[in-house]
Amino acid sequence: MIDLNRMFAALIESGGSDIHLKVGIKPIFRVNSELVDWGEESINMDDMITIANELMGKKEKETFAEKKEADFGFGVKGVGRFRVNVYKQRGTVAIAIRAIPFDIKTIDELHLPDVLKKISMNNRGLVIVTGTVGSGKSTTIAAMLEYVNQNKRANIITIEDPIEFLFRDKMSIIHQREVGSDTESYSGSLRYLLRQDPDIIMIGEIRDSESMYTAIRAANTGHLVFTTLHTTDAAQTIGRILSFFPGDLQNEIRNLLSVTLQAIISQRLIQTRDGEGRVPATEILIINETIKEAIIDTEKASDIKMSIEKGETIYGMHTFDQSVFRLYDKGLISHDEAVKAASTPTDFERRLKGLDSSDGNNYELGDYGSK
Repeated sequence: MIDLNRMFAALIESGGSDIHLKVGIKPIFRVNSELVDWGEESINMDDMITIANELMGKKEKETFAEKKEADFGFGVKGVGRFRVNVYKQRGTVAIAIRAIPFDIKTIDELHLPDVLKKISMNNRGLVIVTGTVGSGKSTTIAAMLEYVNQNKRANIITIEDPIEFLFRDKMSIIHQREVGSDTESYSGSLRYLLRQDPDIIMIGEIRDSESMYTAIRAANTGHLVFTTLHTTDAAQTIGRILSFFPGDLQNEIRNLLSVTLQAIISQRLIQTRDGEGRVPATEILIINETIKEAIIDTEKASDIKMSIEKGETIYGMHTFDQSVFRLYDKGLISHDEAVKAASTPTDFERRLKGLDSSDGNNYELGDYGSK
């Protein structure tokens, strides 16, 4: 039988992010994006059932029995916090575990752009952090909320499933509500949220049209709202928001979104030059008049990308490729990783070689440090 505490400690010590448990194989860690075996023994079916029962409480067991999967979080004293998903595959139990660090890293420590500090201190509006699974969305929002916590008096209410990072009240007061233990559902808690006098609302993930509409409405009534979506860039995010609603409501949503949206932060993680960690490359959209018009008028949708590319100096916006270049310029990532991560690798290579200096969009060396 696997010593779970030893396994969790080994994951943290290795700098790993995830554990995958499946019948018939050894536990597998994800370390710096790579999958590696851990331990000497494969997991048999009886072991897997025992592990699942040890991890799940009464409510999680009831959920698993009913839905064939359960999502929850827990902490191991002196080791860390973990997010767990227990599910079925080919009739057997399988488990995915994500490590959540005890300490909330700062925007600077995560090598995120400084403009996120300014976005965090907005008084109202909708801020969406996007990316694929495992791209660090929750870590980025936690860093932004912690920046507020350290610099501003605010009442912050989070709705999470499950709670990941644990905040300590500093300048702000932070109420963290977990679906399943503190509230029955996202939609149920959102109905009463505005009666709890929040200044800032964090919705762990938008999952349906009701949650999306509530987030937009809250932002429209003078609150700052943070949330996440599983989209890859700003343009796709706007399309995804609209897809939550039927066609006859989309013009209304476009108008509301153009008024309430403050920023979209899309990110992907890139392995560092030393191979011992990952850093985020970001695309940042910050609302301006051109983008407002592009949200309202579908024929102007292509203006969004152009505005991001041109909006660095005035607004602090940038594309993924601009962000990747900065990480490379600072010596954080290798040339190969930079080219691999670029949205348009061929153009990126040309810019690196200084062959594209005539277009007015070339990257400026030195703005973010030197190698």
